[in-house]
Amino acid sequence: MAAAETPPEPGPETRRSVDLSQMGAHRWKATNRRGGVLPIGAGEDPDFTPVELLLAALAGCGAVDLDLITGKRAPFETFAARAEGHKVRDEQGSHMVRLSVTFDVTFPEGEGGDAAREVLPRTLQQIQDRLCTVGRTVALGEPVAYVAGEVEDLGPVPSPGVDPTGLEPVNPSDG
Repeated sequence: MAAAETPPEPGPETRRSVDLSQMGAHRWKATNRRGGVLPIGAGEDPDFTPVELLLAALAGCGAVDLDLITGKRAPFETFAARAEGHKVRDEQGSHMVRLSVTFDVTFPEGEGGDAAREVLPRTLQQIQDRLCTVGRTVALGEPVAYVAGEVEDLGPVPSPGVDPTGLEPVNPSDG
């Protein structure tokens, strides 16, 4: 999209959501529209805290994009990633600073592995600058509205990247 173009209006095809229900004291369950479930806690048990989920989302988003691009050349031989940052409280309230994601990956020897190693630096820059939806949302600072109201049942939907008609090619990454 050129800089002068106006982005399309959000519609049903751009909507992403998760529902949250309480499982017990200081414990919740996030459910996506495909039926996936993830426990969330306040840090008193092994469940991921919301901050840890943000870090996981940053690393996971980058991992999906990295795999989609380098995987066209060669699969990972080894893969590890760490997302980290510092939780602070200041005049702006509670927030994370110094966010970073480190990818420790290797590729097999040979032509495909060489091609994957060659595109790795550029791919990481593209992930940071435009590909990772989670990282871009954090970097751009989109406001979040916290409101009281009814939560409507949206029902199940196909996985992101799946055209329910089977007629249109789609990008499988929802990162």
